[in-house]
Formats: sequence, structure tokens, C-alpha cells
Amino acid sequence: MTSAKHLRHHDIVFQALTGAVPVWIATVEPQQWTHFARNMWADHARFISVWGSDHRYVTGHLTSDQERYHIHAAYCTQSALFWLRLPVDDTESYPDLSRFFPAALRLQRALYELLGINSTEDKDQRPWLNHGTWPRDYFPLRYQANLNELKPPSPVERYEFVTVEGDGVHEIGVGPIHAGIIEPGHFRFSIVGEKVLRLEEHLGYLHKGIDQRFIGSSLQAGCTLAGRVSGDSTVAFAIAYCMAVETASACVLPERGAALRALMLERERIANHLGDLGALGNDAGMAFGLAQFSRLKEDCLRLNQQIWQHRMMMDEVIPGGVRTHLNEDDIRSLLSQCTQLETELKRLRDIYDEHAGLQDRFMGTGTVRPDLAAELGLSGLAGRASGQAWDARIDHPWGPYAQLKIKIATNEHGDVAARIAVRFDEIFESLKLIRDLIVQLPAGAVHAVVTASQKNTCGAGWVESWRGPVFVALETDTQGLIARCHCNEVSWQNWPALQHAILGNIVPDFPLINKSFNLSYAGVDL
Repeated sequence: MTSAKHLRHHDIVFQALTGAVPVWIATVEPQQWTHFARNMWADHARFISVWGSDHRYVTGHLTSDQERYHIHAAYCTQSALFWLRLPVDDTESYPDLSRFFPAALRLQRALYELLGINSTEDKDQRPWLNHGTWPRDYFPLRYQANLNELKPPSPVERYEFVTVEGDGVHEIGVGPIHAGIIEPGHFRFSIVGEKVLRLEEHLGYLHKGIDQRFIGSSLQAGCTLAGRVSGDSTVAFAIAYCMAVETASACVLPERGAALRALMLERERIANHLGDLGALGNDAGMAFGLAQFSRLKEDCLRLNQQIWQHRMMMDEVIPGGVRTHLNEDDIRSLLSQCTQLETELKRLRDIYDEHAGLQDRFMGTGTVRPDLAAELGLSGLAGRASGQAWDARIDHPWGPYAQLKIKIATNEHGDVAARIAVRFDEIFESLKLIRDLIVQLPAGAVHAVVTASQKNTCGAGWVESWRGPVFVALETDTQGLIARCHCNEVSWQNWPALQHAILGNIVPDFPLINKSFNLSYAGVDL
């Protein structure tokens, strides 16, 4: 059964959500939930996310027990994105997804702490987001939950890290407080001498309550919040959120607005890669690299401020398009900077590639083999450096990306050197894309009017950020307000891979390996 509005896939009938990136959605039963996950795993599809919602926020009143809560999962195949909804009540559990997709485990732990619904095989009951901030029997995403009326939480529980036993084995704890402005996260190393036998992470120390804050917000206010999920990806999150809004409201994005979104997304990619390349040189003892790449990144941020009135381009992407037109002076400045960056990057890459000391630190350090990367679902920049040739701009293009010829940057070695090489390649490709976007820039409006629907609607957005894919799923209520907004960042998939990358390396190489992934603490702490 196939039509423009319906698709039968693995015996489930999906309904189309037509937007910038087409998504197919279906409500399923537990058996279908498991069967579909197994088939996605067998088909080598990509697991995107699993999350939960209280359906009473959608309806505005109490519903039957069978429809009180929904557990959601999203997957990506070569041809489409699929969104499944499984209704449950507060006495039920849902089939575990981590047996097929390891990255689901931490998401399921977070789901329980926010909604109070366990999977059938959740053996790990240790708190993930709740570091003594609220009582263990309080679930922030349940209907009319009010933390202010509760008694103070009980003392912080001891987090039981997995221990490694043996002669000469001891532990080193790093964090959660780090130097500088790094966000909090705890890393527990089990080592012999300086060789790492095991690493276990514990994150979520700054739970910001973003998931709960979305509920009841207007679509415009939601955009402001989405852009602050992870500040280094503010453009990517805002675009993904606006895609979801535009799908839910049937808004048609002007072509010029779509092109300017893509242009800003590529500039965000360039700025972050420049910062990482400098930091990686510094971590390997080459302060010259930090100075030079920091200077280039600062040039990018200052031009952003000049054109978009914000160094990170925050709040520039809005539902229906973007705020700012580009004038001729802006275009000349952007093109001039592309030329300057390209010239200097070629020289700096030669220096990095030919510096024996740097290459000795980079090559063979923090390796994730392609087969392990595939098993763990490693995605984005880190995945492409481990042979996972997948990029949403190419595999699921939106707007102008469907017309642009993008050369994917990949590497098979999976070490720090590979992740650095991918960064260099992606910067050069982004500079080319910015030129192409400017040459092909359509005339016309940069935004359209978005009208909130007065009925329950849903939409989804999917964007390849500089770090990897960003996914946003949105549901609205009968007043056109947000009933649930789930933002997923690729770091959910990639943080577990870092635990494998450090194995067999020495402790002093951890900062270098960690920076080569540069995962988001904030993006997995909603």
C-alpha cells in the first residue's frame, strides 16, 4: 500500500508529514514496536532517538489509561525518516531498544527520569539526569507536575561506577568540574600505570529543564529556546526546530530564506572546526596552532556580528525563514573571507601534516574502527572519520542542498588524525558551498508568515550540524501551543564511543581524544 499520504513499511501503515525533510509517522503496538526496531537493525538503518511524552498535554484533559503516555522512536533509512508512537499507561513498560541500538540505553534512562516509564529490560537504574536536584519519585514531564510543591529532595545518592579488579588496577576520577568554561561531566578511569583499561562517563550535571520549559510555549518562544539547547550549534537547532514548526503549520519556506539558512549553517560549521583545529594543536603541544586558528575563528565571528548582529548568529533563524537580508556589501565581505580562509588554511594544513611531533600524537591515538563505529551508531564528523560515509546534507537534503554538489569527507582510520583530516576537508567544502549558495542566491522574501494550527499537529526537523545530525520532533495542542518538543543531538550516539576510543591509550592522551570528538555536554542534558 503506497500513496502520496500513506506508506506501508514492515507491515506498519505510516502517514506522511510533508516538510523540508519528509517524515513518516505511525502509532503502533508493542509487538510492532519491537518488530520494526529489529528490522531497522537488520537493514542497517540509523537509530535517531527515543523519548517520551504525556499525551494529556496534547488533549488538554485526562485520557484513558491506554493513551496517557506515548513512547516515541525515530529511525533513518536511505530513503526516509520514520517516527513511531507507542501508547502506554503508567503501569506499563515499553520494549527495550538498546538490545538493537546501544545508543538507546542512556536515552531510555533519561526517559525514565523525566516521565517515569521504564523499558522492559532496563537493568541500569542509576540516575542519569537527576543528581539530587529533585526527588526520585518526581517526573518533570508528567501532566501538571509542579516541583515547587514538593519537599526538598533527599541527599545525593552515590553513583556506582563499574569497577575493574586486578593487580595494579586503580581509578582516577576527572570532573565533574573542569578548568575554564568546559561544562561539567565526570569521567572515571580504571588504569594500570597510565594505560586505560576502562572509562565510564556520567553526565547531566546541569539539567536545565528545557524539555519541560517547551511545554505550553508559543511556537515563536520555542524557537528562542531551541537555539539555546547547545550554543555551539544554535543555527542547526534553530533550523531543525523551524522545520518542525513549518511542517506542523504547513508553511512554505521562501527559497531565499532556505538558502540563507544553509549559508549560516556552513559558517557555523567552519567556525567550530577552526576552533577545534586550534585546540587540538594546543593539546598536542603546538601553541602556534591555537593562536592561528583562534585568530581565523575570531575573524569569522566578527563578520557574523557585523552581518547578523550576533557572533554565533543566535536568533537569526525564525519560523518561516530568517530575519536578515544580505546586501551587496555583506556578500562581498563573505566572499572575501572565503578567499582569505582558503589561502591560510592550505598553509596551516601543510604545517600540521608535515609536523612530525604533531603527527606522532595524532596518528593511532583514540582509534574507533569502522566495524565498531557501525555497531555503536557513531555519526556525524566522528562517524565519517571512522568509515561511516553518511551526511544528512547528501542523504536527506533539504532546500538548496538538493541542488548543491557536496563532496563528503570521510576517512577509514578512525583516529585523532582522521578526525582532524575530516575537519580540514569539511572546511574547504563549506567554503565552496558558501560561494555556490551566494552565486545561486534566489531573489525574493526571506521569511513567510507562520500561523499556528488550532488542532493537534506534529512536525519534525532534521539537520546535519557541524558535529552531526540534529533532530527535533514537535507536537502542538488545540491552542497552537507546544505540547512536546524533543531535541536530539548526535552526542547521545557519540559519547559512548569515546569510552571505547580511549581504551589502550594513556591517560595524558584523553584531553586530545576528547577534543577530537568535541561532544556536547549541554546537548544531552535537557
